[in-house]
Amino acid sequence: MTKIFSSPEAAVADIPNGSTIAIAGFGVGHSYPNSLVIALKEQGASDLCVVANSLGAGEFRPELLLENGQIAKVVLSFSARPGFPSLVEQRAAAGEVQLEMVPQGILVERLRAAAAGLPAFYSPVTVGTPLAKGKEVREFGDKQYVLEHALPVDYALVRGFRADTNGNVEFRGSSTHFHPSFAKGARVAIVEVEEIVEAGTIAPERVGLPGIFVSRIVLTTRKIAIPKGALRRRAPDSRREYFGKPALSRMEFAQRAAALLPEHGYVNLGSGLPTLVASHVGGRSITLHAENGALGYELLDDSGVPDSDLFDAAGGFIEMRPGGALFDSVVSFEVARSGKLSAVLLGAYQVAQNGDLANWSVPGQVGGGIGGAMDLIAGGSKLIIVMEHSDSKGRAKLVRECQYPLTAPQCVDMIVTDLALLVRRGNRFVLEEVAPGFSPAEVQQLTDMDLVIADNVRVMHADTKPV
Repeated sequence: MTKIFSSPEAAVADIPNGSTIAIAGFGVGHSYPNSLVIALKEQGASDLCVVANSLGAGEFRPELLLENGQIAKVVLSFSARPGFPSLVEQRAAAGEVQLEMVPQGILVERLRAAAAGLPAFYSPVTVGTPLAKGKEVREFGDKQYVLEHALPVDYALVRGFRADTNGNVEFRGSSTHFHPSFAKGARVAIVEVEEIVEAGTIAPERVGLPGIFVSRIVLTTRKIAIPKGALRRRAPDSRREYFGKPALSRMEFAQRAAALLPEHGYVNLGSGLPTLVASHVGGRSITLHAENGALGYELLDDSGVPDSDLFDAAGGFIEMRPGGALFDSVVSFEVARSGKLSAVLLGAYQVAQNGDLANWSVPGQVGGGIGGAMDLIAGGSKLIIVMEHSDSKGRAKLVRECQYPLTAPQCVDMIVTDLALLVRRGNRFVLEEVAPGFSPAEVQQLTDMDLVIADNVRVMHADTKPV
């Protein structure tokens, strides 16, 4: 029986009400199966449970199904990004939609477990966070692990570069990410591609998803407009004032953070401020890792021509360095949790005196943006927080105890802000550098946690040479 369907509409025609559907795609608009999403909207199946990294935004994205009233429940890693309104959170707060938040790597593993016939697995990722509430926790050795259950789905809507008549699928660039694991975890995997070729055209070693996991193939009918890249709310050269004096600009303290990275190291940069660090590692032997499946990349400069299939976890366009590698989310989170990364740089809402981190949700928010942060921290790599010293309302972000939902307990090693460099020693942070024009006393005044002042506090310069 042929796996090739005549149209996206034909491929989704029999999806019934109440189905659980995994829809692959990354960020706001990268590599979603747009044609299948539109066809499903027009088909009208309702009471759906949608499993996704996020619902995306804009034309042809899965959020359209929510707007159309077809979704009853969502399982997501991102329900909103900081500062951007979210329809799914509004619907969840109103009780119209159920919302389950899952770390990105655990989402992948739950679908992979379903594909492999495994009912559950233990993970260190959510230990000590609200996401572990009500779940079984067990100790192996001297560490705690949370029981996570497999997540089988009825259908998966995924996107590939091309497929052959046997159903084998090839992917391009960093657009592989969730697609293979979502397809494998589904009873019926429906794949839209740019081209369908005869069996044997795709070299066996280039098959990213074997045809045995694919039920239906269809040509895409909705071309993807190249997304705009990473979202930025403020310019890199913007700076805040404290006590009427200018602090370091966002780009300047990102440059200071870059100097902390070891030569020949493997480094993951989180979204937001940490992405600016990538501008300061050029010419150094630092290998950047992105959760969507890239190792050894650099940001595409303004003169470059973007490839819609080459992007990082923040949505910025990239180009691969010689010797780089591209892979799916399963491999990417093996990297994240392996402990082989030299450093992880993340932003934060709050950091506590004992090193607790909160960076995915705020009090009163239904949902948030977990992404891959919890998985990255679970690997035990050096964790450097890059953030402004106070929030947009002037409140301290360095606190005695986090009031926001925890990302992970006692995990932060260093903090770089627009005012200071702090290093955790035991259960206290030591103030080692202060921005030009500021004193340690002024930094402490803007900090709720009790700082230890180093004997010789240095002036914090953006152009500090790497150690």
